[in-house]
Amino acid sequence: MRVFLIVLDGVGMGALPDAADYGDEGSNTLLHVAEAVGGLRVPALERLGLGSLIALPGVGVRREPLGARGRLTERSAGKDSTTGHWELAGLVLERPFPTYPHGFPIQLLDRIAERVERGWMGNEVASGTEIIQRLGAEHQRTGKLIVYTSADSVFQVAAHEETVPLEELYQACRVAREMLQGKHAVGRVIARPFTGPPGDYRRTPRRRDFSLPPPAPTVLDRLTEAGHPVVTVGKVDDLFAQRGVTEAMHTSGNPEGQDILVDLARRKGSGLVFANLVDFDQQYGHRNDPAGFARALEEFDPRLDEMLARLRSDDLCMITADHGNDPTTPSTDHSREYTPLLCAGPRVRAGRDLGTRATFADVGATLAELFGVDALAFGKSFLRELRA
Repeated sequence: MRVFLIVLDGVGMGALPDAADYGDEGSNTLLHVAEAVGGLRVPALERLGLGSLIALPGVGVRREPLGARGRLTERSAGKDSTTGHWELAGLVLERPFPTYPHGFPIQLLDRIAERVERGWMGNEVASGTEIIQRLGAEHQRTGKLIVYTSADSVFQVAAHEETVPLEELYQACRVAREMLQGKHAVGRVIARPFTGPPGDYRRTPRRRDFSLPPPAPTVLDRLTEAGHPVVTVGKVDDLFAQRGVTEAMHTSGNPEGQDILVDLARRKGSGLVFANLVDFDQQYGHRNDPAGFARALEEFDPRLDEMLARLRSDDLCMITADHGNDPTTPSTDHSREYTPLLCAGPRVRAGRDLGTRATFADVGATLAELFGVDALAFGKSFLRELRA
């Protein structure tokens, strides 16, 4: 028995009731992307029932969808990747991670700089691609690390690979992760290496995320403790601080992640494959690029078809997201949205409407029941509704 849990990073489908509290009222990533390009062409997702889940230009409503469908409600406070992935794995956070709309405390940055033996610059809310163009030349001249954040709970450190060796950047982030605890326990410290000459700096795929460890067990812990393999694709292992993971496969972006998923579906195996396809969010949502976002969805669709064609009799595929990131709004940050849930496999009850689930944690509860491990504190399994 094997489950493929695929997170389409940032692919939300409509503002949650409390979205206004986060400045996200009116966000609807999927709908607005489809409208911006005059319609999406995603026949595989359409066959699974996407058009029955949300009305989208270009996506038809199938009378007899091949998959089961529903939508997930984020119960945790927040709208970042760590919170979303933890909740999918059965852990709900009642309090959000701290954010820094006015930058980090100077004394804290100075203490980190003393430990890593490099100065800092920036310390502002900024777009990663913009700040390296603006501060990159000075960073290379002085050797100081570029520190910035966003609306999410992140401490991001950018450095040119020829100025700060990659392993030194990673070590600086490990030091920051160690020091950002207590009231400053941000969700993630992110290493953001870049290359190129002044005026043409470009971020590389050698990003690394250093997350807090989950404060309570997740379904990944339950599975590995019971001897089930947990293979992660993309940044998933980083989001769980490598806990509950038996094998991690890092990727440079969606194309490599999709190749790995198709390859894994070809092979024999068991347990959980937990994948994150990051480009929807990283390349297009944060850069307000709806055309690129739509193109990434349309490129994912045939690869999904390839993967589904290779599922064995006991395999299950669940497709969802961790938050929204509407590229048509003025904001370049994540948005607080419902997320889609599409399930496929030989034993899935075709056309089943799973409704609006009260929490992402229903996915973790379903995995726990499916693999016969101890239930978690949050979530209600939909396995009986799902199975034919």
